[in-house]
Amino acid sequence: MSIDEILEEMDELLDKASSVPFASHKKVIDGERMRELINDVRLNMPHELKEAKKIEFDCQRILNEAKLNADNIIHKAEERAAQIVSREAIVTEAKKKAIDMLTKAQAASKNLQKNAAESVAKMLNDTEMHYSRNLQSIKTVKAKLASATGTQQNGGTNGNPGGMNGMNDMSGVNSVRNNMNINVK
Repeated sequence: MSIDEILEEMDELLDKASSVPFASHKKVIDGERMRELINDVRLNMPHELKEAKKIEFDCQRILNEAKLNADNIIHKAEERAAQIVSREAIVTEAKKKAIDMLTKAQAASKNLQKNAAESVAKMLNDTEMHYSRNLQSIKTVKAKLASATGTQQNGGTNGNPGGMNGMNDMSGVNSVRNNMNINVK
């Protein structure tokens, strides 16, 4: 029996049923027969309806799983994005610190070079001044030596350089030593 036939029989059962007194819209039917027809409908329900119910259940299950997976993916993506942003912030901060350190190192290097150049210039000036004084003292002693020996500064007598007439005249040498504060032992 097909569903349509069963439904037709149910309809006939209702048409043939007698009405309840004082309630024409209510009918008295054979309950046992009605139960048999309902069971027949359930048994003869088309396979497609059963499949549709199964598909609907599967769809709901798949949608729930998809929502759960989507929530997990979003959560992981948010965590990953936070890590990337954190790494980028660290890299940016490190670059800033590196640039700051490099700038300070360059400034310190320039300052060190400047101080070294100034120090070397001062030492050279001091050395030049010291040697100038010594040169002046040497010229003065040389002039005194020349006048004491009676010779010219650049020339000598009898082929002796410095104008000394032999090694016996030590008085000029001693006066040079005294003027230059040289102690010979």
